[in-house]
Amino acid sequence: MAIHVCPLSLASKIAREHKPSHVVSLLDPGTPFPALLGCDERHFKLPVHDIEHELIGFDAICDKRVRSIIAFVSGWERDAPMLVHCYAGISRSTATAYITACAHNPGADEEEIAAALRAASPSASPNRRFVALADAELDRGGRMVRAIERIGRGASWLDVGEAKPFTLSSRFGA
Repeated sequence: MAIHVCPLSLASKIAREHKPSHVVSLLDPGTPFPALLGCDERHFKLPVHDIEHELIGFDAICDKRVRSIIAFVSGWERDAPMLVHCYAGISRSTATAYITACAHNPGADEEEIAAALRAASPSASPNRRFVALADAELDRGGRMVRAIERIGRGASWLDVGEAKPFTLSSRFGA
């Protein structure tokens, strides 16, 4: 089943169109989370800033929060789509989509998943802190981090404003 990724501005539309069974919303603390019709019971809302290093006054992702993301996405049975969004659909959401695909495909090649992410979204720039913490939690030995480094950064949100919605498969490998 598919993982749909989009910016906040399109989350309601994508939810209506694709009827996801699970939703992950990653927004800055203080930003209101969208109410997505039919998704209340399985809507994981995480207030977290899109930063890759600790900064005073900002709320960075931590190992506990990454574990909560992995626990939530691991409960997705893939019988209906998942929707993942952040503010622009470029960094936090693409990292979480990648983490979700890796969590559901423990034997798959991380570079194959990263390449599929890049092919689906030229603007994807997965938050490297999210990826590094998930790599450790999923015991991937740095392979997730190296795969994301290999695909490089996508277009800057300063250039694109927000990403175009895209779909990533949840099934990889044999």
